[in-house]
Amino acid sequence: MAKGKKGNGDGGQAPGRSHREGVSVIEMAEMFATEEKAIDWFEQWLWPDRQPVCLKCGSVNAYRVKSGKPMPYRCRDCKDYFSLKTNTPMQDSKLPLRLWAWAIYLEMTSLKGVSSMKLHRDLKVRQATAWYMLHRIREAFMDVAHEFEGPVEVDETHVGGRKKHKRGKSKEGIGQGGAAHMTPVAGMKDRKTNRIAVRVLNDTTKASLHDFVESYRKPGAKLYTDEARGYDGLENRESVTHSAGEYVRGMAHVNGVESFWATLKRAHKGVYHQFSVKHLQRYVSQFAGRHNVRDMDTLEQMQHVLAGMVGRQLIYRDLVRSDG
Repeated sequence: MAKGKKGNGDGGQAPGRSHREGVSVIEMAEMFATEEKAIDWFEQWLWPDRQPVCLKCGSVNAYRVKSGKPMPYRCRDCKDYFSLKTNTPMQDSKLPLRLWAWAIYLEMTSLKGVSSMKLHRDLKVRQATAWYMLHRIREAFMDVAHEFEGPVEVDETHVGGRKKHKRGKSKEGIGQGGAAHMTPVAGMKDRKTNRIAVRVLNDTTKASLHDFVESYRKPGAKLYTDEARGYDGLENRESVTHSAGEYVRGMAHVNGVESFWATLKRAHKGVYHQFSVKHLQRYVSQFAGRHNVRDMDTLEQMQHVLAGMVGRQLIYRDLVRSDG
């Protein structure tokens, strides 16, 4: 694949992140023309020296099974057979790796994400299968650890879906800065690295917001927020008063996080139309993860997703089971 231009000739970055090296659909079609090519690409990424490493125990004492049965690889240490999908959310999937590569590509190159209906049409799989594939890709972005040195911006927003109203209990969200049918989400942006961390909250009380902030920012890092009282008491904090029409005062603002919210909500309304409360953390983690790798080349982004998948599993019954 030919190398693209990394800059715009003047040392800067052109609009649309044109410094990134993309992959065209024609190039994708050539790279993954057959399942054998897809396997070769996955192997090359996992094992650059082409020596299989056991995806169950991590042993380098593994080998290819000539017949490919019951699986393509076997570990001499743990005695188990394994495939390129083993110990990833793709495990137990009967879909070929070609389709997984295309699903990851389509998800990472769609600015506002890709819906299960579109993936269903593009890959000719059932809509339910496409929905499950996308959640398994999102699993790569879940529970990613961050420690932001700062300065950091923190803000919260409210997004749908609708919470169940339990008899005899007040609806969550009233008095917490948002509509009762919306779910609060907190976001933090590190100005030094431009990375984002997000968390779905039960409420926007001081306890919840303080726990979120201290979970991600390095102790003592400069903190910028709006005037929400839930941030009161946090050290090294400076705020702007949105209710008085103040949005920027010197370095004090939360414009970076608010820009992220704008992208998330455009995707919500324009692509997905609905975020269920049950899966909301997956969606917001996906968008934070995509934001954090947006400067990578397309193939690097795809490899980043695969790296995040290794060591994780997502079983369908766990994904769809009711929380009561």
